[in-house]
Amino acid sequence: MEYAKYIEINPNIRFGKPVIIGTRITVSDILQWLASGMSNEEILLDYPNLKIEHIHAALSFAANREQMIKIIAA
Repeated sequence: MEYAKYIEINPNIRFGKPVIIGTRITVSDILQWLASGMSNEEILLDYPNLKIEHIHAALSFAANREQMIKIIAA
């Protein structure tokens, strides 16, 4: 997934954490909601400005970052 069209890193928003463009919702927020057991549908109901593409972009961003960490560590 091309997450760059959904996620930005701006030092003036949430201290430079990756956020969904146009919101103050961080990738970390979405990952924590999913880890706590919230379903995609529950997240979208609680945060109506999010779309399923945003959740997928957050997961893709996190997976890509994890892959980069593995490459650097190797």
